[in-house]
Amino acid sequence: MSEYFNLENLNVQRGFNRLASIKPDQPIPGGMRFLSQAGKLDIVFYQPGIIRMRLNHKPVNDYGLLVGEQVEVPVEIKTGTQSVSLISEDVEFEVFPSPIAFRLKKGGKVILETTTDRSMENTERFFPFAKTDHGDWQMAWALKSDEAVYGLGEKFGRLNHRGELITSWDYDALSVNSERSYKNVPFAWSPKGWGMFVHTPGRVKHAVGFSVWSHRNYVLQIEDQNLDVFLFAVDSPAEVIKKYTVLTGCSPELPDWSYGVWMARGYYHTAEELMEAVQGMRDRNIPLDVILLDGQAWHKRETRFDFTWDPDRYPDPPAFVQHLKDLNVRLCLWEYTYISTFNPLFHELADKNYLLKTTDGEPYIHRWMPEPYDMAMPQLMPSGIIDLTNPDAYAWFRDQHKPLFEMGVAVMKTDFGEAVPEHVVAFNGDSGKRLHNVYPILYNRCVYEAAELYGEGKPLVWGRSGWIGSQRYPIQWGGDPQTDWEGLAASIRGGQAWGLSGNPFYAHDIGGFYGDQPGAELFVRWTQAGVFTSHTRFHGRGPREPWHWGEAMQLIICKWINFRYRLLPYLKICEKQAVQESMPVMRAMVLAFPEDRAAWAFEQQYMFGPSLLVAPITEPGGEKCVYLPHGDWYDIWHGQKFEGGQVIQLENFPLDEIPVFGRAGTSLPLGPEIQHTNQLEGKLQVNEIWQFGESQMDLVKDWLDADVVEEKSVVVKKFD
Repeated sequence: MSEYFNLENLNVQRGFNRLASIKPDQPIPGGMRFLSQAGKLDIVFYQPGIIRMRLNHKPVNDYGLLVGEQVEVPVEIKTGTQSVSLISEDVEFEVFPSPIAFRLKKGGKVILETTTDRSMENTERFFPFAKTDHGDWQMAWALKSDEAVYGLGEKFGRLNHRGELITSWDYDALSVNSERSYKNVPFAWSPKGWGMFVHTPGRVKHAVGFSVWSHRNYVLQIEDQNLDVFLFAVDSPAEVIKKYTVLTGCSPELPDWSYGVWMARGYYHTAEELMEAVQGMRDRNIPLDVILLDGQAWHKRETRFDFTWDPDRYPDPPAFVQHLKDLNVRLCLWEYTYISTFNPLFHELADKNYLLKTTDGEPYIHRWMPEPYDMAMPQLMPSGIIDLTNPDAYAWFRDQHKPLFEMGVAVMKTDFGEAVPEHVVAFNGDSGKRLHNVYPILYNRCVYEAAELYGEGKPLVWGRSGWIGSQRYPIQWGGDPQTDWEGLAASIRGGQAWGLSGNPFYAHDIGGFYGDQPGAELFVRWTQAGVFTSHTRFHGRGPREPWHWGEAMQLIICKWINFRYRLLPYLKICEKQAVQESMPVMRAMVLAFPEDRAAWAFEQQYMFGPSLLVAPITEPGGEKCVYLPHGDWYDIWHGQKFEGGQVIQLENFPLDEIPVFGRAGTSLPLGPEIQHTNQLEGKLQVNEIWQFGESQMDLVKDWLDADVVEEKSVVVKKFD
């Protein structure tokens, strides 16, 4: 029997040594210090409803992932015969010293506790608290049978991760078709009232009721010599996300123009090709605010990336940028932090210690493919990686953006960032294993600071990779969806998952990035879904301008682009809620309706801000199964009222419509149809308000400046 339950046979716990007991040592601010064979374990109330468990072995480089400081919280310490309890208001954290166990309570109810999974020999299937000799950690927590778990970053499968093995490690995922993703966050939470955040740059494995290991355990395995885990006790999903962002930072406000339409291809080969696309949009009265010059499009492929324009295609970059500005179009430029070995600048940067190094002190060379096949792809040449832990290299990379912003470039697309291997050595002494996940933060922070220093107005980046705190440097998009219906569906889930992980802004590539050119039906449906995300960008390998699908489809696509611009006042309401409350623009059902459990299962629909339930069509033929949560709902296109708490089966839904329902008691402010945001002259306009049932006009005015609503007559459309 013991052989059957020996987990060494599964190679899951191999190398982990159980921490059998701890001993209360002394009170410390906010809690208690305990002694263990692994060192001093501090358990404190870090902030109201937030418990921090910290055991540090050695000083480490601080990458600024944690920005929320500890505050004074009244804590009562009770010592019993078998446990020590830390109590603050209605939250209690029980520590059982021997054998080690933990229990988190709120309002007297246990909401989280260490593993209760035992063998017939009465031994734990997983050690509740363990470590390896080289410093990795394991914690095992119990899950109830009906317990759902959300968060953990941009994931494209189910939003509820129960039953999955998730690895918090940034990958160049190359698609949205697997567990690998570009943006990971070791932050998870349950509607049961708890949340868990691992403060680390290291790899974290989350076996969330993963049945191969144990369907009743949440097993954390953390690759970090120091242990730093935060537990949250909350009343709602919205509260746990807010508490997480209090610790890791909140999103800033964004420029109004960012909510307009972005157009891109991968890629426009010449300036003339790009200008044809821009002029085509303007000639056809199709609104546009931003155009992208993607990878390979504005510099020499063989020597990229050094911030210089390809002189053959762009002999006069300032004039080119000014031409776009004259058409009221902003320019987004692609970049990454790699430098080709064929660029003379490579050797200069290497001599200055501006590049990551191998363990023998040589510049590390990143290869996308093994030699000699890497030479077959000149867009991906062997390259060094800028070492952003070197303050001088960081400043150099940041300041290289200055000429671009000064000539009028509006924003940079911060592509890649996931390539740091585990074995390299950084300037600050860290290995690539410790740097890998935080490199995207350093990268996006650096470019965000450049936009802040040298750009005009509110800064932003258009980033692909992410980690803890990415919400401080918006926005992110979901890279590389396959051009088919499942690519669309996965992109919708990815946006919701990123929002459930503390990041309110998101976009996906309308039309899909790779594969066959999308058919008309798929492209229209993807456009509709893209209109109802925080940011709207058309992008992919091949044309994405609306006229490529014929005149009839162009009219439908333009209808939705025009409506996107009408949504600008509402999007600014969503932005304020994101900045002040950390609520994502795309709100999964579990976040918007935590009390309506039936709603949680519907992961292909979401609340778009506080007022609109959006259910994108994600399969051909116009079929859609929609769940309307309890309360009254209104079809915003036809005014039909529906009673909530029911499933609606839609058949042959018209191609020129998307299922959208207004929530009773809310309003939708709409602005005028415009060709670009410059027409607003820096001031939002509201010319119509749709009221759903007994909605409150004051709710709109609370979130928008009063003069925006009152300066001119506003048409009120009532749904009742």
